Amino acid sequence: MSGPETVRRHRRDDVTQVALRILDDHGLADLTMRRLAASLDVQPSALYWHFENKQTLIAELADRIVDAHLAPVDAVSEAGSDWRERTRVEAEALRDALLAYRDGAEVVSSTYALGLGSGRALTRLTDAVSVAGFDEATSRRAGTVLLHFILGHVSHEQQRMQYDSVGVLADGATDPLGQEDQAQAFAFGVGLLVDGLAALSVR
Repeated sequence: MSGPETVRRHRRDDVTQVALRILDDHGLADLTMRRLAASLDVQPSALYWHFENKQTLIAELADRIVDAHLAPVDAVSEAGSDWRERTRVEAEALRDALLAYRDGAEVVSSTYALGLGSGRALTRLTDAVSVAGFDEATSRRAGTVLLHFILGHVSHEQQRMQYDSVGVLADGATDPLGQEDQAQAFAFGVGLLVDGLAALSVR
């Protein structure tokens, strides 16, 4: 029978890993505490030994998703003091991280909306921008704008992929945002934001 003795055999990391697997297999909407408990062979109430509520669980997943794909050390090193390139490298790494899990963008976005999680995604972008010499407030605003763009772009990508996988899209349906390679479209958007910041820095 499931109970406190059973859940103590599951570490917080065990619970998180199973939750990530359910997220990837079924999506955020079907990641319920009941489904998670069943996968771990415990009662739903036992999960609260590790997580206060579902929101704190989702926040943990968001942090794991963001941390799973850090910007390559060699790319960051090569960028050096070039804040534009460093910002692009961090943005691309975050896109890769979000795309690695089903509904990754939605998970991270909902966590930020609730003010939960570590905030490392925003910190990484803000730190990259700050290399340009902007003051702290400007760097954070710029990092926030970049994060909003990344979350929105990847969310659109993942919705299209999901609709396509279940056959919801009509035959011949086109993407209203264009059919160019999504990675190129993403890079173009990041480039626009970075160029705008560069123009601000010379005023």
